[in-house]
Amino acid sequence: MAHDYDAKQPLILGLDNPSSQFNEKNALLKRRKNHRGSSVPSQYGSLQNQNGESDLLNSESIFTKQPSFKEVFMVLAAYLGVGALCFFLIRDQIKGTKTNGVLDALYFCIVTMTTVGYGDLVPNSTLSKLFACIFVFTGMALVGLILSKAADYLVEKQEILLVKAIHLHEKVGPTEILKEVENNKAKYKFLMVLILLLVFMIVGTIFLCQVEEMKLIDAFYCVCSTITTLGYGDESFSTGIGRVFAIIWILSSTICLAQFFLYLAEFYTEHRQRSLVKWVLTRKMTVSDLEAADLDDDNVVSAAEFIVYKLKELGKINQEDISAVMEQFKNLDVDHSGTITTADLMLSQS
Repeated sequence: MAHDYDAKQPLILGLDNPSSQFNEKNALLKRRKNHRGSSVPSQYGSLQNQNGESDLLNSESIFTKQPSFKEVFMVLAAYLGVGALCFFLIRDQIKGTKTNGVLDALYFCIVTMTTVGYGDLVPNSTLSKLFACIFVFTGMALVGLILSKAADYLVEKQEILLVKAIHLHEKVGPTEILKEVENNKAKYKFLMVLILLLVFMIVGTIFLCQVEEMKLIDAFYCVCSTITTLGYGDESFSTGIGRVFAIIWILSSTICLAQFFLYLAEFYTEHRQRSLVKWVLTRKMTVSDLEAADLDDDNVVSAAEFIVYKLKELGKINQEDISAVMEQFKNLDVDHSGTITTADLMLSQS
């Protein structure tokens, strides 16, 4: 690329004044945020009406939008209500350790949907087995699509409280806290759910020792086999009070463990990405790097070419992306001047 062409590059405008560029970006984001609620749906609606298509793009469901806890509660209540009613009506076809008909039916739904499956209550007829098969699949879908998303939303809301607690004795303003949460989102989500998981394990162990009268090791063993959904069945909740506790505790703890492994993988991926960025930005350039960065083979690497090369090293783009963009640029550069002007755009569209 020639030097006079570099001076006209829109890609590198503002690099010498990052503060003004940052302020402009913030202002643009605010305008987009304020305008999004009214403009986007109406645009979608007009496009769909003109094309005669359905309102699928304009509609939101509990599976795609930010979770409404009223909707989550209603879906969960509907699942448990239908399940408990079904298993209550066929309670004589379920064998095992029983306490109260309604409570056992609700407990059996929770154990089924979380795939814990202790074996203390098991289907004992064709009809009850078919119901169990239906409810295990619907329960897994409910946990995976709705409850886990709601749990993820709750954890994100608690990140700021965790950061405030970490910096309790330091003078840190709201802006710094928000910035730290954003820069280390995966880390704090992982720490938050780790704390919750430990709380669930401690509470479960104490409850089993006190109410179910298990030994400490047996109680801890039961907690571990439950939250991992291993559910051997040699230890379980056998009392009425224990099953009331299990209805809430099993659901919460199993979802918490699933989120723990999810955030662990996310944190590990983010750590690897940060390490890659640090290596790419600190390593020394070689002659071969210079040749690879010279996209137009003029023995000179401009700022735009250097940025593209570094983005490629970071894995943000690949050679196919670069080739596609360069091809589009050549098509728009009708007069082959190395720049795109208004005249080029008019000629390319004619």
